[in-house]
Formats: sequence, structure tokens, C-alpha cells
Amino acid sequence: MLERLPRSRAVTVGDFHSSGSSRIGTTSLAFAMTALWKDILHNDQLIQNVAPIAVDAALLEGVLMRTKDDPNASDVVSYAPFTLLPSAVPSSLLEQAYSVQQDFNLLVDEVSRNTEFLECTLASTVKVDDFTAQLFKIYKQVLKEGVTQSVFLGINRSDYMFDYGSDGTPALKQVEINTIAASFGGLTSRTTAVHRRVLNVLGKPKEASKLLTNNPSKGIALGIAKAWELYGSDRAVVMFLVEEAQRNIFDQRCVENELWLRNIRVIRRRFKDVFEKASLDNDKRLHIDGEEVAVVYYREGYVPKNYNKQNWEARLMLERSRAVKCPDIATQLAGTKKVQQELSRPGMLEKLLHNKPDAVAQLRATFTGLYSLEMDEEGDKMVAMAIADPDRFVLKPQREGGGNNLYGVELKQVLEKMKDSSERTSYILMDKLKPLPALNYLLRAHSPLKISECVSELGIFGVYVRQGQDLVMNKHVGHLLRTKAIEHADGGVAAGVAVLDTPYVI
Repeated sequence: MLERLPRSRAVTVGDFHSSGSSRIGTTSLAFAMTALWKDILHNDQLIQNVAPIAVDAALLEGVLMRTKDDPNASDVVSYAPFTLLPSAVPSSLLEQAYSVQQDFNLLVDEVSRNTEFLECTLASTVKVDDFTAQLFKIYKQVLKEGVTQSVFLGINRSDYMFDYGSDGTPALKQVEINTIAASFGGLTSRTTAVHRRVLNVLGKPKEASKLLTNNPSKGIALGIAKAWELYGSDRAVVMFLVEEAQRNIFDQRCVENELWLRNIRVIRRRFKDVFEKASLDNDKRLHIDGEEVAVVYYREGYVPKNYNKQNWEARLMLERSRAVKCPDIATQLAGTKKVQQELSRPGMLEKLLHNKPDAVAQLRATFTGLYSLEMDEEGDKMVAMAIADPDRFVLKPQREGGGNNLYGVELKQVLEKMKDSSERTSYILMDKLKPLPALNYLLRAHSPLKISECVSELGIFGVYVRQGQDLVMNKHVGHLLRTKAIEHADGGVAAGVAVLDTPYVI
């Protein structure tokens, strides 16, 4: 799955797992999605017996997180939340998500290199959103001084939901693309084995054998390793830039261990460490604690709370350096919601992806309705529409990390408050998608075992490496399925709402 597939044919599920799966017609797909595991889900005694086995399997496989009470110690840990049973995913939509990922990699890279596009797109946002403005200030300063970085590494995750229109036909629609700290590539690499164990215990070995092999952590490490190699110093290290509270350390360790297997040394540092101990030499090479840093892999730095004055100074130092930043600040800006909205405008993809009509068509097929809230006639129209029918839309700020979007009554109240203010330009509107709920059990430590109506979100990890003008790597490297109860409108695993899942392809 790590090798790029030829453009001459579509990606198929058979490329990912030898057993493949049978396709289900559109008319019966909705029934299959909701009826999966029907014989198990309503057998209370069976559920009570298998749930502890599932939890033990998660612990055995290393699907772990540190606790909220002690996020920086591993002597007391718990399992990361996950579904008891894998969730149904339409084969055609999984194939589509994989086949378009390399195009999204190309698009992110093109946007990050297009200064004019970024400046024009974010012009109004940086006037009202302090966080984006600070990122943009560093971006402009580094451009003015001259970019010293020559190797560029992108680790993206494009997230989708299965949108069921009025005719009941599911469509793959992009929710967002994450260009910084795209997480859970490590833990999802281990979740499949947990669900295989559960299905085998339930007497479903045939179904267990159909679960797709999935190891994003290996593919992510492959990209980091390539960037490290092209940096050109076998004495240099990879530095994971990590948060003060590190609950999700085991997800990162999965990637880290893959690098150690390649004899690439890894260190873990915080912004505070960079500010206090790091320096640049005359060639803009980054050094910290006596080590030269070849690659900086950001697992923090994506939300305002990650920064104070010293941390912003540390970020500027990192961006000035010759080290390969993943992402560099231009690529982080390329992942903003405002950029996502602007890319959906007619003709915009054609401008950015010259002579790539197939890529444009594949990308546009995944877009849903995205709308600007600029201080103009178009923006006024969209504000009025959203206030009149708030359940039709999602209001999205320029934030990552989950739990930031606004829906329904809250959306209406916020828009009414800022409808005549330029503050509204720091948001975009998106059509609210309509996924099909299905039943499952969400296993969380210290939570009661109960059946829930759930919806899922599919993410595809992509990795690319560019040296100068040459794209030397462009791959899709695995998937992440997250599931949450329908009463929660927003939020991911790290936010405590969604749980890890495994696709059961139908």
C-alpha cells in the first residue's frame, strides 16, 4: 500500500487486502450499513462477555493513552477509546478516498508554494484572527529573509464523511484536510488487530479475515526517513516537537519506533526547550543539546493555546532554520479552513493544478458546499441564509484539534451577534453533511457499556517529499476511521468525543 499505484487504473480494495470484498448495490447498501452485526448487537449477554476481552486485546496490542490525571507519566495508562465492533464502510467510497489522496498531496504542495494565492486568500482572515495573523507574520518574515529549507515534507490526513442525499446514495465528501500534527496514524495501525480478535471470539473468522491491513505509522515514518536522508547528514536527528501534556504519546511512539528501526535517532522536545536551548549556526543549521536537527516533526503548534511569546519566538527560529519542518509554516497555512473554502471556487483548482484535468475532477468530486463570509454581497447572503436555516450549515473557525465548529442554535446566535462585523470573515460556512447512523458500542475507560447510534468519519493519510522543484515521494499510506455517538455534533478522539474504529468494507 505504500507504493504509488499507476494512474492508468483506479485504486481498488483488492490493492489493500488479498481477500477483497463483494460489492453491494446502492439500493441495499443503506440496509447493509445499518444492519451489520445485528445478530450480536442486541445480545446483551454476549456483549457483556466480549467487551472485557476487547479491552484486554486493546491493552495487549498497545492501543494506549496516558490518563487525564497524569498526562506525562506512563506508569498508569489506559486503553484509547474504541468501538466494540468494526463499522461498515462502502468499498467504492474507500477506493475513492484512497485514489484521490495523491492529488490532495499535490494540491497542498502547490498551495504552500503559491505566495500570491495564500496572501490573497488570507488577507481578510489575518485582520480578524490573531492566531492566523501570527502564523502569517512569520511566513512573510521568512520569505523576506529567504527560505533556507530545500527539502519539504508533508504528512496530511484528508477527512471525509459519507453523505446520504435525498435519493439515499452515499457520496464521499471532504470535511477538512489536516496539514499539521495529523494524529492517530500509530494507534489505528494497532486497532485492526483488536477488532480481528473480537470477531474471532464472536465466531466470525471469515469476517475477521476481511479487515484491511493498515499501518499508517510505517508510511509516515517512511516519509520522515526520506526527508532525513535528503537533508544529508547521517549524524543529525529527527526532533518530535511535542506538547507540554503528552497523553497521546503512544501514537507518536509508533512512528518513532519505525524510525529507530531504520537507525534514525529521535529526540522529543517542547517549544520551551527550543527557546531555551536551540540555536542556528552560520549556515542556518538547527542545533539543540549538542545535536544537529534534520527534521522537525510538529505534534503541537496547531492551536493558540500552544503559544506564548517565547513559543512564537521558538517557532520563528525553527522556520528560519535549514531543518525540514513538517509542516513548514506555508503548509500549515495551506490547511486553514479559509483556504479549503477558496479552493472550492469554480476555476480555482484549474489555476493551481495546470494540465491536470483528471486530478481536478477527482478532487472536486469530494467537495461539499463551502461558502465565504466576506464583507460583501455574497457574504451577506450566506449569513442571512444560515441564520434563517441554521440546521443546514456548519460554522467553522480557522482552528484544528476538534471541538471548534458551531451548529444549530449556537451557530445562529454567533452569526446574529457578528453579522455586521468583520469578525465573521475569520469563519467559513459548510453544508452540513447527512451521514447514515448505525448501532455500535463505544468502549471508554470508566464509562457504562451501552449501545449508541453512531456516525463515522474516514481519514486517509498522505505523505509527500519535495526536494527543490522535484517531488520525490507522493503516497497514500493508510486510513483512520473514527466513530462517535450522534448526540455529539463535533469533536475527535483527542477531544474525548470520537473513538477509534476499523472499516468493515461492504
